[in-house]
Amino acid sequence: MHTYEGRVRESSSEKVNREIDQKTFENIGRFGYNSPEEIDQRLTALSREWDVERVLEVNASTLALSGVLLGTLKDKRWFILSGVVTSFLLQHGLQGWCPTLPILRKLGLRTRKEIHEERIALKALRGDFNKVLAITTPEGVMKVVRE
Repeated sequence: MHTYEGRVRESSSEKVNREIDQKTFENIGRFGYNSPEEIDQRLTALSREWDVERVLEVNASTLALSGVLLGTLKDKRWFILSGVVTSFLLQHGLQGWCPTLPILRKLGLRTRKEIHEERIALKALRGDFNKVLAITTPEGVMKVVRE
């Protein structure tokens, strides 16, 4: 896998990836055979779920900003915090790994792709893609897929 999500999974232990996948399978089994309304509720919850990248970005920017503020207002040594955090964020952007990633993955945080896969599975079980069979234009197909 060469995508960002692939690098995150490659950087995560097999055990953690299996646990995350198992939780996804459980979610699909739990919600995928319910009423369309209950599936809608799960899809809404998935649209609000923070992926691991978003958590890392918010965490890193909060710590970096804190380092800048504390360095400016209290002691210049606080600037070290900003330097360390931004270097970890750079490492994550380039390699798909940083020191906090294993912790966040162990907590069950998923990549955007992993969340998206659950969404697609639930939509398929709800029958959303059956509508595609009657559509003849690429625009029509994309409209169904984007719903």
